[in-house]
Amino acid sequence: MTTAELHTLTGAYALDALEEEERLAFERHLARCESCGQEVRELTATAARLGLAASLPAPPGLKVQVMGRVAEVRQQPPDSASASRRRGRVMRWALAACLAGVAALGGTTLWQYQRADEAGHEAREARAEAERVARVLSAPDARMASTDVDGAGRGSVVVSRGQDEAVFITSGMAEPPEGKVYQLWFADGDRMRPAGLMNPSRTDQSVPMTGSVGAASAVGVTLEPAGGSEQPTTSPLALLRLPA
Repeated sequence: MTTAELHTLTGAYALDALEEEERLAFERHLARCESCGQEVRELTATAARLGLAASLPAPPGLKVQVMGRVAEVRQQPPDSASASRRRGRVMRWALAACLAGVAALGGTTLWQYQRADEAGHEAREARAEAERVARVLSAPDARMASTDVDGAGRGSVVVSRGQDEAVFITSGMAEPPEGKVYQLWFADGDRMRPAGLMNPSRTDQSVPMTGSVGAASAVGVTLEPAGGSEQPTTSPLALLRLPA
């Protein structure tokens, strides 16, 4: 794969839509290409904002408008069967995110009008969470590590040492058993400290990890009773070493 071709993979990488061989090749390129690194951080932050949007019914005519705009966008012709499949996945994901994000904006306006106090509180919480996620993902020193979560999907951790914060991003996570929840942990040597709970009803999400990164060397994911635990009660489904 040429350098020019690798430059075009930033969006697919940000959406975790690359096949394994392509992902490894792009990550080698990413380690020495600052412009691609910046673009990946910006695209990942945008995807996280859309993923945090509340999903509400779309206003009448929205889908027609969006599909009309998509039809106007000029696409590069596929250069291989693999690239065609990848671009198809990215376009479907991006369109779904666009519909969900725009629908949330229109739907939230009506809901806030009907239930101003409650909606206002939830909107502020969601906005604060989205801003925190975006702050980490767009930080100049943001670094990412990814792995498969044993039998549950794929997870990535993005850490900013300068912000002293981290975000955990999931893709295709299996729904936990009833009465269980996925819990995140910072690993300080042999000691694990709680770092937040995932939403059990969402397969794709960006979770701002609670607490400071500090001297943590790794991030873990375990399956815990609903409400979480003070210490892990099961073996980690995944343990990711934090990038330096």
